Amino acid sequence: MSKKKAFALRLNEDMLKAIEKWASDDFRSTNGQIEYMLSKALKEAKRQPKKKEEN
Repeated sequence: MSKKKAFALRLNEDMLKAIEKWASDDFRSTNGQIEYMLSKALKEAKRQPKKKEEN
């Protein structure tokens, strides 16, 4: 499993409320929803990180 790094993220209050609602609708945490959205955007832009091989 990949290592996670914490960092502060500042969002417009209305945007955060919309993400929280979407997360709730999809039974995810707000953090999980943001990760999902970023992952999807990276895939669509063909910029997802290469997976490291585990030995």
